[in-house]
Amino acid sequence: MIIVLGHIEIAPADRDEFLRDIKEINPANKTGSGCLSYAITIADPEVARMQVAERWQDQQSLSAHLARQETLAFIDKWSGRMQGEVLKYDATNERPLMA
Repeated sequence: MIIVLGHIEIAPADRDEFLRDIKEINPANKTGSGCLSYAITIADPEVARMQVAERWQDQQSLSAHLARQETLAFIDKWSGRMQGEVLKYDATNERPLMA
């Protein structure tokens, strides 16, 4: 399993457009994508700071998402307008929180 976590900051005036574009590329809406969960949430609306949290079945699924035309168009549009840090982690021991 691959976990993607981090934060992104954009110009506050771009927040609504950014969130609309995120909905367009949300892999959780696509059957068989290998996306187990996908969340981009507003952590601080005044500075348009977003928290990113994703879970992927495997690297192949994440790579397929990143190679999709819609995702590439999103990256092209927003890459110069985002700041922050988003990292991926390999997860090998998943279990319930309270176990």
